[in-house]
Amino acid sequence: MNNVYENGLINRRFVCLNMANIFFNRDKFRFLLLGGGLFFLTLGAYAQKEKTNNRAAGLRGPDTGKNSLLMPVTVKDTGNNSTESLTLSQCIDYALQHQPALNMALVNIQIAKTTNAISLSGWLPQVNAQGDLIHYIQSPGSNTTTTTTGGISTRSNSTNSFVPGISVSQAIFSPVLFYAAKTAPLYVKQAQQITDSTKIFLVSSVSKSFYNVLLTLEQINVLKEDTARLGKSLRDAYHQYKGGIVDETDYEQASITLNNSMAQLKQANENVVPQYAALKQLIGYLPGKQFNVSFDTLEMARNIHIDTLQQLQYEKRIEYQQIATNKRLQGELVNYYRFSYMPTLSAFYNYNLAFQNSQFSNLFSNSYPNSLIGLSVSIPIFTGFARLHNVHKARLQEQLINWNEVDLKSQIYKEYTTALANYKSNYYNLQLLQKNVNLAKRVYFVVTLQYKQGIVPYLNVITAEANLISSEISYLNALFQVLSNKIDLQKAMGNISY
Repeated sequence: MNNVYENGLINRRFVCLNMANIFFNRDKFRFLLLGGGLFFLTLGAYAQKEKTNNRAAGLRGPDTGKNSLLMPVTVKDTGNNSTESLTLSQCIDYALQHQPALNMALVNIQIAKTTNAISLSGWLPQVNAQGDLIHYIQSPGSNTTTTTTGGISTRSNSTNSFVPGISVSQAIFSPVLFYAAKTAPLYVKQAQQITDSTKIFLVSSVSKSFYNVLLTLEQINVLKEDTARLGKSLRDAYHQYKGGIVDETDYEQASITLNNSMAQLKQANENVVPQYAALKQLIGYLPGKQFNVSFDTLEMARNIHIDTLQQLQYEKRIEYQQIATNKRLQGELVNYYRFSYMPTLSAFYNYNLAFQNSQFSNLFSNSYPNSLIGLSVSIPIFTGFARLHNVHKARLQEQLINWNEVDLKSQIYKEYTTALANYKSNYYNLQLLQKNVNLAKRVYFVVTLQYKQGIVPYLNVITAEANLISSEISYLNALFQVLSNKIDLQKAMGNISY
């Protein structure tokens, strides 16, 4: 019995040892198989590395990063390198000095002042000199010589005579000169208001053009970041496709998305060139020179606010002030025609010196002077009803100006309400889009992690990427749209400063 028990125990131990060896060898075999598979997979991925990099290098965007809208940045011109950088205020100051339209308006002020000086010169004494040299082919029947200035002297018969003279006149009362005196300051004021209107147009136009350039440059930064991000996604999708983790469609979808982003980046880079040209034209910058635009985004974010509770005052608008000046000028014209029946009074003084002799060589041997002084009065008695017609015409023109004022008020109110509504709506939109950007960044980050772990398909990554780039560009559009709306609102209220 003991031998049988011992033999059975030995057989059991042998069987257990054999089974242990079998299981041990299987685990070892599995371990070796798993390690070898990982080794060859890594080796295959490494072998494809250079080929993948070469294929994706042409699609990879420049990883310049995006300037944060909360950090001060300086954006440079896409043209030649330049050491000059201009902020918005510097662009406006440059335009106020070099813009051709504004300089022409300044010249018109000087022209208006010179024109007034010409019109008012009639109040100063008018001095003229004249002379007549006469040779009688046949002597007149009388020995009387009459000078051209009204002097009369009786002398012996002479065939030669020379009568020089000088005349002085001084206006005492003249409706034309009174009208010129009253309207002279109004014409200068009118020219100055045209200049102010040009300055307001320049400030608003330069500001909007400056914001357009910044908007495009910011969009370029966003698209550069998007292109770099998509380039990385493309390389990841390619490696996963080669490793058999995903199918070929994920890699192709990544290629399509990257190509679309690169096309948008190219379009933005091309669009910024004519926008720079428009800004240069507005500020009067030489076309051949280049400059950088510099801006502080913190200051821009602070400058988007404006008091929307201000009441509209028509008198602040330069157009309304121009209408008021035109009304005053037209009123002076009506008064001029009304009182044009009044006489013109002036004083005059004449001095003549007559030389006479029968022989021309002795003409200046004897002289016969004379002088006189007097008053001249001119009264229009009948002018064919021209004065009445002029008065009626001037009053009709005055009515046109009044109707222009009514229409201008309606236009100003419409501009004000439109600008205010646009500012409020876009400001609210800006706040929402800022939240959307933060949400889109978080969603993209989460979806990217989920895709790498194989939880979601690549279509979710494409959707999250599209939402992110759309949110960022929409936010930029809203930001600069609010800044432009603020300029429109200030212009509508007449609060543009220069």
